[in-house]
This record gives sequence, C-alpha cells and structure tokens, in this order.
Amino acid sequence: MSETSSPQKEATDNLPTPTFAGRLKLSEFIFTPEQKKSMPLQQPLRKSPRLLASTSSSTPLLQPSPSIPSPLKRSPSEPPSSISSPSKRKRPKPLPTPPGPLPLLPDAIAPNLILLFVGLNPGLLTSSTGHAYAHPTNLFWRLLHSSGITPRLCAPQEDRLLPSLFSLGLTNIVPRPTRNGAELSKKEMDAGVAVLEEKIREFKPEAVCIVGKSIWESVWRVRHGRGIKKEEFRYGWQERGEDMGKVEGLGEWNGARVFVACSTSGLAATLKPREKEEIFGELGEWVVKRRREREEEKGVGSGTDGGEDGGEGIGQVDDAEVKQES
Repeated sequence: MSETSSPQKEATDNLPTPTFAGRLKLSEFIFTPEQKKSMPLQQPLRKSPRLLASTSSSTPLLQPSPSIPSPLKRSPSEPPSSISSPSKRKRPKPLPTPPGPLPLLPDAIAPNLILLFVGLNPGLLTSSTGHAYAHPTNLFWRLLHSSGITPRLCAPQEDRLLPSLFSLGLTNIVPRPTRNGAELSKKEMDAGVAVLEEKIREFKPEAVCIVGKSIWESVWRVRHGRGIKKEEFRYGWQERGEDMGKVEGLGEWNGARVFVACSTSGLAATLKPREKEEIFGELGEWVVKRRREREEEKGVGSGTDGGEDGGEGIGQVDDAEVKQES
C-alpha cells in the first residue's frame, strides 16, 4: 500500500506553495491600439435589399404621424383633469326615433281579468315585431314567470293569448312607439291617464299593475294636480282611495286596485334584480291566490247568480286579500 501511495505523495510535494502571485492580471486583457492594427479586417455584413429600400425611403419606419397625438400622452402644461379614462367617458346619447309613423301595438285585453298590466309605451323592436316587451334585455316575461304570475315562461309572441290563458291583460299609457321613454313628454303621458281610466272602466279588471314609477307619477299628477312627493311614493299596493276606473251612479263599480311595480326595461338599473323580483313576488302571491279561488268558484258555484264566472264578488278585491306595505 505504501508503494502505490508514494508516487502520489511525491507529486503533491512537487506542487508550488499557493501564493497571490498567480492572480489574474486584468491589465493584460485591456484592448490597446497596437492590437487593433494587428487584427484582420472583417468582411462587412450583407444587408437585405428590402431593408436597404426601407431605410432609404423618405419616411422612417415605425415613426408615428406628428398630426395624430397619442391618446395616452399629454403635454406637461395640460391639466390632468382634461384626460378621462375610457371607463369614465360619457356614454353617447341614444339615437332619436326614426321619422315617420311606426306600427302601433294593439292591447291584449278582455273583460273581468285578474290583472291588467300598464306599460309606458312600445319600443322600436316591440313596434316592429308587433309583440309586447319583445326586446331581449327586457325582464317582463322572466319576472312574470319567476313570481308565479304565469305558471311557465311565455314568449312575446304569446302576448295576445294572456287573457284567455292566464286572465292577464296588457296595455300602455302612451301608444306612440319610441326608441326610449326619454322621448315622451310629461304632457303626452298625462294625456294618456284619462284614456287609461276609461279603458279600466270598460273592462273592469280586478287589479291594475303599473309597470314603472314614471307611469304612476303621471297618474298622480293628473289626479292630485301636483307631483308626488318622495315620501308619498312606494312600490306595491296603493291605498284604496287610489283605485282606478271607478264608476258612480248606475252600474256603480268600486274600481280596480293599483299595484305599482318597477320598470322591467333593460335600461332601468335603479333597482337590483333581486329587488325587482321581490316587488313582482308580492304581486305574484296575490295573482296565484286569485286564480286558484276563481277555479274553485267555477267548480262550486256554476249556475249561481255570481255572473259568468260563477262566483259572487268576482272582479272586486277585498282589503284582506291584499297585503299592505308597511
């Protein structure tokens, strides 16, 4: 073992003692002019003809036009308030209604309905298709289904069938179609109140649902001669003194109860979807109850003195049947 290790030991013994004398001398790697003269000449790189043509052009590449300022840059003298982020830019104003007469939307109405819905006026899509609440962003048909007012989701094309299928009716306070409700004046809306009252007297629904706050504001303005105060307005069932379509004297009728609901338009974003469902849910509970009671009255009271529906008191709403809003 000593014979094999002795040559290794001798080799290590011959190694020089480590010192700092062998450290890297950076001065030897510094480039000098003498070295430049001794270096061989390099062949210049070939350039693409396409690149040469583009560089020789009078218009530099990738240079923005000086006449089009960058939307993200501003001069130091320009105040920060003059630049608005894309999210804070004003929305463009909606286009006006096209000129010329547009098709009117016929009412879906019949005598002695459980509920008559009163909308604002037809939109352009509703007018062109001839069916109520036809715009895909309108929540009317979905809210009717989720609240139980209709037992299934109906399509706008079924609007004429509502009276015969579910004892529901549809009308508007203003018949003139527009792109949006902002094109209607207060005068035009107020003029529709008397027509609406007469329509309710003629067909005598049990209750009327006002679909939108602005419609009820017009009714209030015509009845009371002033605008409704903030503390006077509420969604839901209104006081019995606000019943619509009353008939006095011969053929006396106490009128239809009034329920004020929110607008179902996709442009109306004041209330959250959950709040809209709560409003229509209260109305739906009453409609489901009245529809069930009518079916029972037809089965039990057929041929009595209660009229065509076979039940006494059909077409009237008792105070106990309506849940008052506190």
